Amino acid sequence: MAGAKNHDYHILPPSINPLIGSFAALTMFFGLVMMFQPKVFGGYGSLVFGGGLIAVLYTFWTWWSDVIKEAHAGDHTPVVSLHLRYGMILFIASEVMFFVGWFWAWFDFSLFPVPLEIVRDPETHALTITNLFGQDSAAAATQFPAKGMEVFDAFSLPLLNTLILLCSGTTVTWAHHALIHGDRKGLINGLWVTVILGALFSCIQAYEYSSAPFPFGGLNYGSAFYMATGFHGFHVLVGTIFLIVCLARAYAGHFTPKQHFGFEAAAWYWHFVDVVWLFLFVVVYVWGGWGAPVHA
Repeated sequence: MAGAKNHDYHILPPSINPLIGSFAALTMFFGLVMMFQPKVFGGYGSLVFGGGLIAVLYTFWTWWSDVIKEAHAGDHTPVVSLHLRYGMILFIASEVMFFVGWFWAWFDFSLFPVPLEIVRDPETHALTITNLFGQDSAAAATQFPAKGMEVFDAFSLPLLNTLILLCSGTTVTWAHHALIHGDRKGLINGLWVTVILGALFSCIQAYEYSSAPFPFGGLNYGSAFYMATGFHGFHVLVGTIFLIVCLARAYAGHFTPKQHFGFEAAAWYWHFVDVVWLFLFVVVYVWGGWGAPVHA
């Protein structure tokens, strides 16, 4: 009687996953430090980092597998499912603040620009960047983007990627409604289309980066642009993997109309990625490049 369960929560059995994950993350960190100091640590940094990354991925696999087993065992009672949703909402909120930092940096660079002079070599297309701070010509060169720098045409590939992400938000909603109404075929088809659109977005962004007219370093514009759009691209990759896992689970029959939080979390994350891109498109591509010469 004293050990009887009189609450809706489930007590987790002892697990080694937190310990493995902690040491794996620590190994990744030291591997990254070693990669930054190759003269001190030799060429072992990438090896250590790779080992830590494999251990982290293993932790992801085993830990989330345990969560799925708990769901199938009936341990995810209504109150547990509610708190899982709270956890996902807080995670997305922390991601929102992460991107707020990049937008803050972008607005700071654009509203208070450093006076630069940029000259492009007509043959090699290499950029020569000169900081004019404190010089007489600084006032004329204080603009953002800097005078002489070319930017992307916001209404070519960036607009195409915007339409792709908006369509992917529609297809993942289609899959969600199909799941709620017990339409397994609609769920699988909607997920397939969403995954394909996500992969297409990443391919187009990689092509865009390969033809970028400005470098990552030396320019506030380039650094802020690559950090903001690059981290968003990383989130698209993570979201695509998230949806691929949901697709595999849909084939395995894990989701039911009443119990499908794993899919819900993936759909919320994907909609978050969509909304962030809309802000990036308007602020970085359209407003940030307004009036600057467009790169062919």
